[in-house]
Amino acid sequence: MPLDDIRKIHIAKKESLERKGQNAYPISAKRTHTCEETVRDVESLLASEKEVILCGRIMALREHGGSTFAHIADGTGKFQIYAKKDSLGEAAYKEFLELFDIGDIVQARGVIFRTRRGEATLEVADVKMLSKSILPLPEKWHGLKDTEERYRKRYIDLLMNEEVREIFEIRSKIVKATREFLDSNGFLEVETSILQQIPGGASAKPFKTHLNALGMDLYLRVAPELDLKKLLVGGIERVYEIGRSFRNEGMDHSHNPEFTSLEFYCAYMDYKELMKFSEKLFEHIFRAVGKYPVLKYDDTEINLSGPWPRIEFAALFEKYLNIKYDDLNRDSLAKEAEKFGIKSERHLNKGQIGDLIYKKALRQKLVEPTFVIHHPAELAPLAKPLPDNPKYDARFQLIVNGWELVNAFSELNDPFLQRELFEAQEKQLRAGDEEAQRLDESFVEALEYGMPPAAGFAFGVDRLTALLTNSHSLREVILFPTMRPR
Repeated sequence: MPLDDIRKIHIAKKESLERKGQNAYPISAKRTHTCEETVRDVESLLASEKEVILCGRIMALREHGGSTFAHIADGTGKFQIYAKKDSLGEAAYKEFLELFDIGDIVQARGVIFRTRRGEATLEVADVKMLSKSILPLPEKWHGLKDTEERYRKRYIDLLMNEEVREIFEIRSKIVKATREFLDSNGFLEVETSILQQIPGGASAKPFKTHLNALGMDLYLRVAPELDLKKLLVGGIERVYEIGRSFRNEGMDHSHNPEFTSLEFYCAYMDYKELMKFSEKLFEHIFRAVGKYPVLKYDDTEINLSGPWPRIEFAALFEKYLNIKYDDLNRDSLAKEAEKFGIKSERHLNKGQIGDLIYKKALRQKLVEPTFVIHHPAELAPLAKPLPDNPKYDARFQLIVNGWELVNAFSELNDPFLQRELFEAQEKQLRAGDEEAQRLDESFVEALEYGMPPAAGFAFGVDRLTALLTNSHSLREVILFPTMRPR
């Protein structure tokens, strides 16, 4: 039947209920047990014959002459109910048959009994409409080939696919476990500004907006880093934030314009200590979601137990590509990049070209958790250079199954070098690099008051959730991902 015809029928049923003096969307409901609690306490409920009131959505209806079985689902599970003409009365039973549909949210009152097959069931004394569905639930949603339709109607996806709900339950556990670990290690959770006068903290193209009240342009933050480091200056030695950031960049399986990240900063810790701390954090998370010590992703089994190996950025090039990174200048590395289909625009420096090769040809080779350390200094103007080799930073990324999960480094706290690096970034911006960072005078001024030596860490909640749920796109693990208009 065409959808418009079904909609008209459901509207007619709603109006019929209202003519009988019943509100199809009443203001209140009563519930004594959830479905989960009913299943848990079923033996005592059977013995006591205590009245039970369940609320939930009708997910299935099966009529058998003068009786009807239905399954209702709430946020905790499903339970079977049983409506019988002899118990309800002919008029009430007829109303239930004619005006209630799969998809309706109802309140069912009765006592628990066991069917001939032994299934615990609620024998209904009365049924009340709580929310009349106007549009029908799809019959063949599971395995829907048009995945974009699933993302656009996530509410249906959650109703029809239990495994989708499980993904978001795991995501919630990841965030909860992260908070537990950091809180237990003396970190303070904060919220910093999303609207910023100068977008900073990451090399990324920002979204721009305008504040009418003050007549000024603002940007959605690309990272909370600079605000969090100002709090280090303010004496908060261990600080973190879990929240949204926004980058006006391309979209693919591992990128979404808005995403959730954790960033934390710890005074008097360096990047080497931070790698050890990271292993403990992730072990806590992996255990919390039941994925330790082995994670299965597709047909690959990944050993998550530490300690995890470290390999230098330049060493990756030699190990896997037979390229001696240090021996090449910018132009010769650009020629190597062409072999991988990478076009090196003129404003890109050697480090940026190396990073493009790393992302396209090297990262996917790292399946077991691996710390890639000592990235080219041109890539991170907020990181502290290595004292014995300032061409590279005291930095690491954690790669698992080819996914970059973490970016971290010893934080630059020298205001003079920070200004110099910001000014170099401004030159790149003028040369056409839209992802170059800006000179943030307020941050440099904060550094001049003195920021303690510190290490900073960022990981993408979306990417970690995708990895731990065997998902192949961030859109699977973001409730409402950014979508192209129809």
